Amino acid sequence: MPGQVGPIANEQDGLLAYLAQMRYVLRLTAYGLTDEQVRATPSASSLSVGGLIKHVAATEESWMTIVRGESQPIDYQAYENNFRLVDGETIDDVFKRYDRIAEATERTVVDIADLDHPVPIDHSVPWNPADRDFWSLRWVLLHLIQETARHSGHADIVRESVDGATAYPLMAAAEGWPETGWLKPWKPAV
Repeated sequence: MPGQVGPIANEQDGLLAYLAQMRYVLRLTAYGLTDEQVRATPSASSLSVGGLIKHVAATEESWMTIVRGESQPIDYQAYENNFRLVDGETIDDVFKRYDRIAEATERTVVDIADLDHPVPIDHSVPWNPADRDFWSLRWVLLHLIQETARHSGHADIVRESVDGATAYPLMAAAEGWPETGWLKPWKPAV
């Protein structure tokens, strides 16, 4: 996937394309990392690259469950585990799950087809507005783009703390871009 979203045909296409792009740049933060490095928490927080990717996947899945009108009780133990890779879990497991979630999101949005589709607001949490009862599907997609972008930034910082790698050199390495005078694709330390 290139570094920029291509031309878009309509609003739905644009929202899905930007969400896909944010998923991609988040995934790139794990490019070339060992299992140990993907679990590392080298910054001031307890966040790891793998944990951030797992959390964002779970968040998208949760929102799409609400969009589809399916009941989903909050499991706080599972919520805490969504910020880390549990014993025996690999980044490849997380990527496979994230791919399934992304496909389900895109199917859901295409099937609903109405960006004004009402999505119930959870009033049990203090950060949601008390004076509204519904978000729109459009709002949910924008929120998922925002959430994924926010955590991509966190993952960028964690990744840079792990081995010094930054976004565009990682993208260049993953996509096989040629080296230029101002951009050198990332290479693992020897």
